[in-house]
Amino acid sequence: MTLADYAPPVSGMVAALKFSARLVLADAFARLLAARESLRPDVVIAVPLSFERESERGFNQSLEIGRVYARLTGVPLAERALLKVRHTAPQQSLARDARRSNVRDAYSVTGDVRDRIVAIVDDVMTTGSTLDEIARVLKRAGAAQVINRVVARTP
Repeated sequence: MTLADYAPPVSGMVAALKFSARLVLADAFARLLAARESLRPDVVIAVPLSFERESERGFNQSLEIGRVYARLTGVPLAERALLKVRHTAPQQSLARDARRSNVRDAYSVTGDVRDRIVAIVDDVMTTGSTLDEIARVLKRAGAAQVINRVVARTP
């Protein structure tokens, strides 16, 4: 047996970070993302949570990952450049086809992203609806390119 045989699956590790505040995992996830860096962005933005969700949880798991990722890559973190302006139902509770409309117009760009390559950091991608919506608003605000840095992808 190897160490990997004892490690929980990535989905369990993401859940531990997200729902059990195992913040040390954010560091490990960020290191994995930074090690795979191929295109250096100009700025890092973590997927924001709504005020309600962040207050309930006490932290934003994507921001925790993004902070470490930005430090490791030497790319500035624009912590408040993107806001979630509308509280939405959790994406994991919705059917695939309802996810896109759930996040439509839920984000607003508050920072200057014009002509910049923006790396979006998120913990999990399932359908890509959240990342698509964020890319749409960033591009509308003038971002030259939006790239995703995602820890886990669900089927």
